[in-house]
Amino acid sequence: MRENPSAPVGLIAGNGRFPMLVARAARRGGRRIVAVAVREETSEDITGEVDEVHWMSLGQLGRCIETFKKSGVHEAVMAGQVKHRQLFSGIVPDLKLMRVIAGLALKNTDSLLGGVAEAFEGEGIRLLSSVAFLEDQLARPGAMTRRPPSSEERKDIRYGRQIARSLAGLDLGQSVAVKSQAAVALEAMEGTDEMIRRAGRIAGPGVTVVKVAKPKQDLRFDVPVVGPGTLDAMSEVGARALAIDPHRTLLIDKDEFLALADRRKIAVWGLTEEP
Repeated sequence: MRENPSAPVGLIAGNGRFPMLVARAARRGGRRIVAVAVREETSEDITGEVDEVHWMSLGQLGRCIETFKKSGVHEAVMAGQVKHRQLFSGIVPDLKLMRVIAGLALKNTDSLLGGVAEAFEGEGIRLLSSVAFLEDQLARPGAMTRRPPSSEERKDIRYGRQIARSLAGLDLGQSVAVKSQAAVALEAMEGTDEMIRRAGRIAGPGVTVVKVAKPKQDLRFDVPVVGPGTLDAMSEVGARALAIDPHRTLLIDKDEFLALADRRKIAVWGLTEEP
């Protein structure tokens, strides 16, 4: 539950449009936005969407916390990706982050971000769900486009859902491309859009894409996202159906996303027990 609805909210902004959408929605709700923008990732457009912006490099956790505290921030949101290669090779950690890293049992992305979240909360700054201000932009169950999946696409969705959930349970990736009930490509560190392009090179047109949430997805810093780039990749390779987890997958600019899918005759489906 959020605290004082007029209190400032911190925004830790990564790349893409996600941070802009969070800022706009929060400001519509009357919140003042204090943003920490990552020099290596964040678009300069963020300056027009927030009340205050502070540019920092990856690894400056202590400075980020102190900036929020000076601005009276007690709640913050992480929004937007930071490229995996930046997380694993681009960070020059300050003392605060070094302490977080030293205390990690596992040196993976989720553990690192979970440690960062604990560091914020230890300083009195609670991390909200990344979609706390964007619940109307989440996927819903069933058909979200005019064209529902065909009977063959539904078979691929049922098969792909099993594969994707197994993959996500191992924390390796969250998406799979399927054709004729065969797994064509599994997502790894390259991300969903590049996985789709790889599937197209392997199997040609007719691929179905299934993207799920992890079993213990922490929505404070790790939200499944699809956007226009996903549809662009699908159009490039002739992929015709996209199935995603409802209530836990963010559609970037949802109305525009679904209208674009309709124009391209791509079926978008919120996963149910029986597609």
